[in-house]
Amino acid sequence: MHINWLGQTCVKLQTKNLKDEDVVILIDAYRPSVGDFPRSFTPQIALYSQGEDDAATLSQDPFILQTLGEVELKDTMIYSLPGPDETIVFKILSEGLTIVHLGRTNHKLNTETIAKLGNPDILFVPVGGEKNGTLEAEDAAATVTALEPRIVIPMAYQCDTDPKAALISEFIKNLGLKPEATDKKFIIKKKDLPQEETRLMILEKNY
Repeated sequence: MHINWLGQTCVKLQTKNLKDEDVVILIDAYRPSVGDFPRSFTPQIALYSQGEDDAATLSQDPFILQTLGEVELKDTMIYSLPGPDETIVFKILSEGLTIVHLGRTNHKLNTETIAKLGNPDILFVPVGGEKNGTLEAEDAAATVTALEPRIVIPMAYQCDTDPKAALISEFIKNLGLKPEATDKKFIIKKKDLPQEETRLMILEKNY
């Protein structure tokens, strides 16, 4: 699986189905008011945690999920679950990996949601703080502790399209884990997952 962070809470996953065909899953592709961001995308699946308002242009008629529910598409299982303040969080099963994307979550998850999400292999957690409507660094770190992922990838921290968001250093300090080397793309297979510890991966904004 290939993983890219595109700024804010926008993430692109490139996975494979059982026919070894590429499947692109795009999450939270909202147009920012400043900075560099693609004009359009061509995913097979698009997920939105806060509806389609201000969404970027999508071509080739992808499947769109912006409501609660579950769906299986192209050998990928997607669960759309209620998050705090009418947001949506996603649980995605693909290539033997369990990925959780917390969208624009701005409060700690309740115990029911934590139980439904389980212990993901990869957790995308927003860490930009109150100024950009996501988790404060302390609450984001507590959320990681509650979910116990094998790999945590922060998002929604300060970049050119989100200049008011908190710096990534604040989350790193609260989490207390040494980050892996930053890169623009993260490639992972199930066999490469850490078995006992949680790894912190920092991605540079990339599209």
